[in-house]
Amino acid sequence: MPSVPNLPDVVLWSIPAFLLLTVLEAVGHRLHPEEPGSPAAGYEARDSATSLAMGLGSLAFDALWKIPAVAAYSAVHALTPLRIPVEWWTLPLMLLAQDFFYYWSHRGHHVVRILWACHVVHHSSRKFNFTTALRQPWTSLTTWPFYLPLIACGVHPAALAFCSSANLVYQFWIHTERIGRLPRPVELVLNTPSHHRVHHASQGTYLDRNFGGILIVWDRLFGSFEPEAEPCVYGLTKNIDTYNPLRVATHEYVAIARDLRAARDWREGAGRLFRGPGWQPAAAPPAADPAAPSSPAARGTGGARTAEGAGPAGPGPSASPAS
Repeated sequence: MPSVPNLPDVVLWSIPAFLLLTVLEAVGHRLHPEEPGSPAAGYEARDSATSLAMGLGSLAFDALWKIPAVAAYSAVHALTPLRIPVEWWTLPLMLLAQDFFYYWSHRGHHVVRILWACHVVHHSSRKFNFTTALRQPWTSLTTWPFYLPLIACGVHPAALAFCSSANLVYQFWIHTERIGRLPRPVELVLNTPSHHRVHHASQGTYLDRNFGGILIVWDRLFGSFEPEAEPCVYGLTKNIDTYNPLRVATHEYVAIARDLRAARDWREGAGRLFRGPGWQPAAAPPAADPAAPSSPAARGTGGARTAEGAGPAGPGPSASPAS
């Protein structure tokens, strides 16, 4: 089996840069506020503290979730006869492939509610600054299955971990309002602050758009791209009024459990888990009044039924944003 070099932990090495850039951005907002009257502009102490707490917590929980993920990856890698060596020319190809599967993982975490319960954490802030990038979930066990095809194709788990870390580090700098549109060739290919502001917005055509990690070309290819036009309103379609990290990490799971208890049958329960965050079951038709006269109208389809996706944006305290 090809030897695997000791690839660096790029997230760990980037932490000093994260902190320095966050301080510089916060000072910049204080000295030169762009939108003093905007509730989304700048920093707010409690919001930033919550984001930092979520980031620190994710480091601890990710170490726990890596145990079953590494076990599964190692088993698949041992079974596959394929091997991709880790060389200077294969790493960029692995990074490209990892970014492709990241797109589908990210998109899946927006359109399947039980996956959204993990990812909603990252969208729960109504601010958009570098601390928002640090607001990471504590239940990221749901992400590893999306990358099994890479392991089955012969990518070593250590190489996948390196590519995933590089992807995460890249996305730090795009969480800012201080950088406007970049030159058109850059905006056409790469994920940029402009594209990612749309992703974090919670209104209209911005909902569930721009899922790319490093590249925006996947969104352009698969019909999920939306350019930045109107100002972005950040957060969730139903925001949560808490700065408690534990509640931020678990609030959607609590909402799912509440909806499952109230589900009328197994179909509704399955919908609450596996359909979109904004899905609502069809309304039950009203009970027939035996005293009512029989008429063509009375013998019709019954009460109006709510179409899937219509009605409230979501069943719990949060729903899919334009994340």
